Amino acid sequence: MPTAAAPLTTRTEPAAPAPNRRRRLRAGRHGLILPALLWTLLFFVVPLGLMVVYSFGQIDIITFQTTFGWTTENYRQLANDIYIHTIIRSLEMSIGATIGCLLVGYPVAYTIARQRDRTQTLLLLGVMIPFWTSFVVRTYAWVNLLSNDGLVTRGLHAVGLESESSQLIYTPTAVTIGIVYTYLPLMILPLFVALERIDPQLVQAAYDLGASRFGVFRRVVLPLSMPGVIVGCILVGVPATGEYTIPAILGGDKTLMYGNVVANQFLKVGDYPFGSALAVSLMAFVTIFLLVTRSRLSHMEEVT
Repeated sequence: MPTAAAPLTTRTEPAAPAPNRRRRLRAGRHGLILPALLWTLLFFVVPLGLMVVYSFGQIDIITFQTTFGWTTENYRQLANDIYIHTIIRSLEMSIGATIGCLLVGYPVAYTIARQRDRTQTLLLLGVMIPFWTSFVVRTYAWVNLLSNDGLVTRGLHAVGLESESSQLIYTPTAVTIGIVYTYLPLMILPLFVALERIDPQLVQAAYDLGASRFGVFRRVVLPLSMPGVIVGCILVGVPATGEYTIPAILGGDKTLMYGNVVANQFLKVGDYPFGSALAVSLMAFVTIFLLVTRSRLSHMEEVT
């Protein structure tokens, strides 16, 4: 006997949300964004706008009153040799500290990335837990370590790397050591993320094809970890360029970086327009650097 054909079922598309519901969803999303938007506007955009306005003003050296004549004299003063040398010194120390963090942080990140889950977690905690202590307290601790009778100085004397008459504290070397110590986790963590994402089979394939350890690192591991290297260098180099606390504590009055010069204009000299011009110039330089680096990083991600 012929059997009855099964009824055809039609797939119905879900009904589109009603206009009122769409409006409510959109209003809810905007409500979630609003607090962050207000916070950014109040504490970032408005102060930055005031700083830009002040940078075009002038100060009366007698009354210390600021007038806004919209002059570019403050920016022309940046060509003074004093500030040029300060900028160059800040860039040199920032680059040196970034390279130091990279040389120390890369082996640490590589070692952590190759560990199993539990050991990996413990090692990551070992990197982060010491930095839960106050930043200022940790910086002052280095004053004792780098003083003439400190542990680091005595150790360098013992191995002949420092003479008895030389002083390590309140020098550019002390400031660089402090920056490397402080910003090291900012280098290790992005490197760890990039190294952990590398497929182990790629490394094994390179060994199977006869590559040496150095060849595997140079041609496989290092190129694939370059996004982490770039991000780590940005996270360390950008704040280190305008660092204020570490040079003030470990450098004393002998080693000034760009951040100290800006702070002195506000706190000691009282020249708000020129201090604002210094700060705006630094932010403009950092912004351009970030845009160029971001473009380079996006290109590398597309290639890989």
